[in-house]
Amino acid sequence: MMRSFKKSLLLLLFSVVLLCGIYPQILWGIGHALWRFQVNGSIVNGPDGKPVGSLLIAQPFTKAEYFYPRPSAANYDGTASSSSALAVSNYALRDRVARTIGPLASYAAEPHAGQPVGPDVEAWFDADHFQGKSGIVAQWADAHTGLAQGWVGADSTHADYVNLWAKAHPDIVRQFIHDNPGTPKPAATDLAVVFFEHFSTDHPGRFPSAVTHGGADGKSVTDIEPVASGSDIQSIFFDMWRTDHPDVALQLVPGDYVTTSGSGLDPDITLENAEFQLDRVANQWARDLKRDPVRVKQEIQAMLRAHAFSPGDGLFGGPLINVLEINLALRQRYGAPA
Repeated sequence: MMRSFKKSLLLLLFSVVLLCGIYPQILWGIGHALWRFQVNGSIVNGPDGKPVGSLLIAQPFTKAEYFYPRPSAANYDGTASSSSALAVSNYALRDRVARTIGPLASYAAEPHAGQPVGPDVEAWFDADHFQGKSGIVAQWADAHTGLAQGWVGADSTHADYVNLWAKAHPDIVRQFIHDNPGTPKPAATDLAVVFFEHFSTDHPGRFPSAVTHGGADGKSVTDIEPVASGSDIQSIFFDMWRTDHPDVALQLVPGDYVTTSGSGLDPDITLENAEFQLDRVANQWARDLKRDPVRVKQEIQAMLRAHAFSPGDGLFGGPLINVLEINLALRQRYGAPA
């Protein structure tokens, strides 16, 4: 028995040395000899020679001069890879997509082909009628309690605004507590729906939004005020506008521009997505450089074609663009954004 035990122990030690020592070292050596860039994380450097990211992990870009990656449910955090896990039937998914599309949607048919939809969304909102009923904001809050509460909880200034409203309307708060005995001390988020219902009555065709003014000391001051135009109106209420205008033809938006990937860290976008963003990118660089927008667009189009690649030579999908790679190429060619 002892002899069998020694043989088993020797086999175990041999396996550990071979599989946990020698084999990994061989693979490490081969990898560093043949694919040093890839095995070190595909890290790329910026113009100053310092690492700026990996070609394998998406990162956010917010300047108009750059191409944007896909939305990320992980907030582009490489340690928190995840999808949104929202089903097609979940209105939160529809709302997120609609908020992205709203400010950039444009008409597809004459006589308004190419013109933005945003101003018409604002005019419709100002009229304050949805599905034949007045009070767009109240209807929105009643139909989507989670979104109304999400607005209140999204920023401390929103919650402060609701709390100030609650102090100014104690009778309404008491009635809320009477109707909801399980919430004797309602927080701002608890009062979200009733707040928006009364806000809609007091400010028809308006929505509370952040407005920045110049202060007396020359510093900017941001307050929450009733507004009838702006990005909040175009994004939050685009879906309701679309419901009221189902037959209006709009230009198509690439799916990967508004949907997250399974990991939330997809570093690539489709060439179609990049071309969809091309006008914004080219026009902004043209303004920065004081150059002809048509010429700049042609240059960036050529860059897109040069950087496009198809996984498996097209077997696994159409042409893609690595967002970090193309943005670094833009930086190298045109310098730092203004």
